[in-house]
Amino acid sequence: MTRYSSLPVAAGVGLRAPHVRGILATRPAVPWFEVHSENYFADGGPALAALDRVRADYPLSLHGVGLSLGSTDPLDRDHVGKLKRLIARVEPAQVSEHLCWSSVGGRSFNDLLPLPYTDDAIDHVCTRIARVQDLLGREVAVENVSAYVTFADAAMPEAEFVACIVRRTGCKLLLDVNNVYVNAVNHGFDADDYIAAIPAQAVAEYHLAGFDASGPRLIDTHGAPVAPAVWALFERTVARIGPRPTLIEWDTDIPAFAVLSGEAQTAQRVLEAADALAA
Repeated sequence: MTRYSSLPVAAGVGLRAPHVRGILATRPAVPWFEVHSENYFADGGPALAALDRVRADYPLSLHGVGLSLGSTDPLDRDHVGKLKRLIARVEPAQVSEHLCWSSVGGRSFNDLLPLPYTDDAIDHVCTRIARVQDLLGREVAVENVSAYVTFADAAMPEAEFVACIVRRTGCKLLLDVNNVYVNAVNHGFDADDYIAAIPAQAVAEYHLAGFDASGPRLIDTHGAPVAPAVWALFERTVARIGPRPTLIEWDTDIPAFAVLSGEAQTAQRVLEAADALAA
């Protein structure tokens, strides 16, 4: 199995169960794959065996959804231990988690819940991220999340909150461009101002996904093509920050693999255009 110290600066896709058999059979020309870490915490079984086979041919990123970095519960050492074992097994090029909370009082919620943008929350999350990085023995990236509520005691804009955390901890940022757009529309701020506030050197990866616009709020569903407005924001983000590894996420109403590949090819053209302009 080849070791990869970093992801290629190219557009990959999320590896989802309906596509695994076809990927193993055809070995498509995809630069890299990302999986949700918790789906592979078992010590064995067909899913983990298939991941080993995919990992033999492709760089891999582990993307967590259950560590609950912002929770006030004690850090789940069992969860961290399972993640560390998976890291040792598949040797991912990158490990990431969400900048959110999803558990309290020992109860877990099936959602990635936003944090209050306060100094106390920054102190708390920075301590947790540092502890996770120490336990794993490696750097992690944190992702900005979509949010449908705001807190009355917020002391700063979301972008300032995110930027402060990555600067203080030295962790990397997984910049989800779709989440920036969704929050900008839902909460009435300028998405480009958000991008301008992010330290470019901290950005390790971009995420792109689709949302649902059928109701009074945009809902980050990961169940649709990337919206034209998000593509436009992605182009401006890459022009400002630079090309980075970019992932197409699609988690509900999963289409044929060719659809995901087509979205990745669109993202790839944006990355290559930015490289050409820089040259």
